[in-house]
Amino acid sequence: MQVILHGGAGSAPDDPEPRQRVLDDAAAAGAAAETPLDAVETAIHELESSPRFNAGVGGAVQSDGVVRTDAGVMTDDRAAGAACSMPGVEHAVSAARVVLEETPHVLVSGEHAVSLADAYGVETDVDLHTERTREKFDDADPPSGSPREHLAWLADRFGGMERASTDPGSAGRDGDDECGRDHTDHDTVGAVARDGDRLAAATSTGGRWFALAGRVGDVPQIGNGFYCAPAGGASATGAGEDIARTTLARRAVRHVEAGRDADAAASLAIEEFGELTGSSAGLIVLDADGNAGSAYNSERMQTAVAIE
Repeated sequence: MQVILHGGAGSAPDDPEPRQRVLDDAAAAGAAAETPLDAVETAIHELESSPRFNAGVGGAVQSDGVVRTDAGVMTDDRAAGAACSMPGVEHAVSAARVVLEETPHVLVSGEHAVSLADAYGVETDVDLHTERTREKFDDADPPSGSPREHLAWLADRFGGMERASTDPGSAGRDGDDECGRDHTDHDTVGAVARDGDRLAAATSTGGRWFALAGRVGDVPQIGNGFYCAPAGGASATGAGEDIARTTLARRAVRHVEAGRDADAAASLAIEEFGELTGSSAGLIVLDADGNAGSAYNSERMQTAVAIE
């Protein structure tokens, strides 16, 4: 089994070494799994349980104070499942797998996704906040009232972050830039695994800090945050709205299908993404020949690779 894993593309974290150890351990755990689908789920579980990443525990808080998780998973035969906007679901990747394996659908959302996950043994009603995320949200003078009032509140907290994240000097000591944005916004996690001619890709996230309640980004959208085909698989991370507008993960796999290896495909897709959007993102790619690649145009993206 071969696994490549990422911990998100964005500004440099204050603690890269401990995060890298978590990534390395997660990749190794995935590589010991029996199938590529097991491998991506196992590896991402480790990251969803770590508050060092923006997935599961410690995920970004939306404008109403709720952490909602999203994930998607896909295999080389183009079987896919995704689940989004789920409060209290730590292991969103497992909820996505339930959609893939147990339903005729590709995406289930909100409270219905939570109920579906619960029905198939995925733990729900988990407190996904940490002390840091509670304090950060409380200090931001949270809004009340209608969605219109929430949008006015988040205007200077959400918009423009894609471009700000590329500035190495924008992050403060606590990981926030001068506008109150947080480097963990882009710490979405993802994995791609290969065993022989079988492949799987998955991505999981807590979304974006201070997003409008109910916002869903690129992660659970097939071809945007994740994609897998016989030629290879990809997982994307970064500026979610722009990733969705440019189908970044599908773009990378298309380059593999055109004959490029994983690293060249990732680099070309990120170059195109930057030219189209001016925003920051990252990609990991694993092709059917066993070539692993990654690329990013943000300040940092940590990855790990394991083979067993």
